[in-house]
Amino acid sequence: QVQLVQSGGGSVEAGGSLTLSCSVTIDRSGQYFMGWFRQAPGKEREGVAAIGNDGSTTITDSVKDRFTVAQDNTKNTLYLHMNRLKPEDTAMYYCSAGRGLLTAIQALRIIYSPTLTSWGQGTQVTVSS
Repeated sequence: QVQLVQSGGGSVEAGGSLTLSCSVTIDRSGQYFMGWFRQAPGKEREGVAAIGNDGSTTITDSVKDRFTVAQDNTKNTLYLHMNRLKPEDTAMYYCSAGRGLLTAIQALRIIYSPTLTSWGQGTQVTVSS
């Protein structure tokens, strides 16, 4: 029903910037929320950003002043712009989408649920100090 293909990511020095992209294809009509989560080695998944089906957006507090999320509806593409990156941002990043009527704040809580969302293939972000 939902296919997500990611691009971007890579390695950068602390203080640098990266943009992740996610091309989203939806085969079934309906209301969808989207977003990003990450998982660092040995750590739990963490919701990073979300866009509700109402167009609202939210960023998790730990990166709120450095990351932004955006959606280009004409290109069916989701973006995560990451600025002033820190070594602790090193992780595998995934874009995610799910079907439902959720605000961004509600969506962020379940953005990494394997039963409620579909995921992109993941992309590694490595920030060196």
